[in-house]
Amino acid sequence: MLNRYVNSYRRSEISPPFELSAGRRFVVSRKHFVPAYMQLFENGVLQQRCEDAIESLRSCKVCPRDCEIDRFNNKIGVCKSGRLARVASAFPHFGEEDCLRGWNGSGTIFFGWCNLRCVFCQNFETSQFGEGEEVTATELAQIMLDLQEIGCHNINFVTPEHVVPQILESLVIAVGRGLRLPVVYNTSAYDSLESIRWMDGIVDIYMPDFKLWDPEHCRKYLVASDYSEAARKVIAAMHAQVGELTVDENGLALRGVLVRHLVMPGLLDDTREIMDWDRRELVARHLHQRDGPVLPHAQSRDRAAPG
Repeated sequence: MLNRYVNSYRRSEISPPFELSAGRRFVVSRKHFVPAYMQLFENGVLQQRCEDAIESLRSCKVCPRDCEIDRFNNKIGVCKSGRLARVASAFPHFGEEDCLRGWNGSGTIFFGWCNLRCVFCQNFETSQFGEGEEVTATELAQIMLDLQEIGCHNINFVTPEHVVPQILESLVIAVGRGLRLPVVYNTSAYDSLESIRWMDGIVDIYMPDFKLWDPEHCRKYLVASDYSEAARKVIAAMHAQVGELTVDENGLALRGVLVRHLVMPGLLDDTREIMDWDRRELVARHLHQRDGPVLPHAQSRDRAAPG
């Protein structure tokens, strides 16, 4: 049953744009796609991770803040979240990248609160004022199933860094009740490595937003001087888990990493560092896995020769 948000028009003979398919090198068949979480659910690993993650809330280190407060019993730290996740909104989102929104929208769930304090946040009411309502695991699972029912192409968790245990808890219920959509982990990249390990084999598409590079800029604009270091570690871990972005025959993302970066006025040096790191650490790794070691001159051929 489709609701008023969803365009019932279906495209069946659309080829993905070249930049996504690279001559169909990154195209996989939707017919044979199975969400990553299915195997872990069937062998009981997802259920065990859920239990471990929820227990970790008793001394929370879910994100790099390492507050070690007892969120299990509703004590709050930097993220202002206790035992339950807070959901600000959930709907088919048509403002995401084409490969996520498709024609029926990305099934986006915006979580309230955040572990960063970005001075430029466009969702300030949600991230800093905690807009929304707390939901139980069963309620969050039902939100996912409702988004699937109305035709969304994926389940897109926005600002999930501080509620990974709650997401795992709800996924156990949702998958058991028939969830079969790809899961998108839409993050600021200020995650802990432990959280990303918990999501290994569960997330299909990681979409980290690598914001800034310089520690002083991170301190000034994000209130987290260690942001860049944390982001580099977790994005590398994400890429190691799911690899390059792959899409189906219609250009809809199925698995892989999609790195975002917001170019900030006056901070182009940060952009250059982030793009260079991305090329060296992610693109070069993919080429190494596909074609063997990347020669030094190939890694640096776009740099100007010394004068």
